[in-house]
Amino acid sequence: MSTHCGLVAVIGAPNAGKSTLVNALVGQKVAITSSKAQTTRARLLGIALAGEVQIILADTPGIFQPRRRLDRAMVAAAWEGAQEADAILLVVDCVKLRRHELEPLREALRDRPERKILVINKVDASAKEPLLVLAQELAGEFEETFFVSALTGDGVPELKDRLAALMPEGPWLYPEDQVSDASERLLACEITREQLFRKLRDELPYDSAVRPESYQQRKDGSVEIRQQIVVARDSQKAIVLGRRGAMIKEIGEAARKELAQVLGQTVHLFLHVKVEEGWAEARDIYEEIGLDWVK
Repeated sequence: MSTHCGLVAVIGAPNAGKSTLVNALVGQKVAITSSKAQTTRARLLGIALAGEVQIILADTPGIFQPRRRLDRAMVAAAWEGAQEADAILLVVDCVKLRRHELEPLREALRDRPERKILVINKVDASAKEPLLVLAQELAGEFEETFFVSALTGDGVPELKDRLAALMPEGPWLYPEDQVSDASERLLACEITREQLFRKLRDELPYDSAVRPESYQQRKDGSVEIRQQIVVARDSQKAIVLGRRGAMIKEIGEAARKELAQVLGQTVHLFLHVKVEEGWAEARDIYEEIGLDWVK
């Protein structure tokens, strides 16, 4: 039986549920999720299997109007993920539909040659009538439309089967047991950053990054991970640390538990906070957090 393998770019407005969908298609966590927009920064690949088919999913940062260098780097990563894809999924949040974010995406996709599929997400939280109106409005621009809830898994198997059918014949690009192309160092940083978002919510703006310092396997089979949380101001450092270090301890403990689960081994996680005023303009940080430097 011949193998098939192809690339699917997953794009959409910020917070449309792209990372949750990638995780659902892969069957385990490969991308970080958060209720805050712009959680995904780098173009992390998730690798889903369906029988003899390997589906490589490019989970792209939400596409929006970029102002800062960091924003421009994220948008560049998003469109890079869509180039030469065998299919492009446009994920639309049917609950919080923001027209001003959707229109530029529709415009950008209009003349692209790739096979385009519309995924209307979060159907578990919406009435049927608006869903059908939305689908009807957008349907003409896409070959197919799928209604899913990435969170509950509704409609995900049908979407996965369809994507598998679209993948061209060819050898697999990754080993059978690999679920992401992100290095374990980068994935570990992403998981810590996810906990930063979850624990601090609106208190901490996007002026933070998590840098890998060291990642060492110990002789006893555990792994020792050291990371640096970079913020732009002293006031932000105080927020991350919390009273008597309580917050950073809480973030570290939550990240450590999740890492142990994802990596399947005992994890010793050490975090410290550094204030670096212009970090978002520092070229070396971009490489460390998985983004290309853009001018």
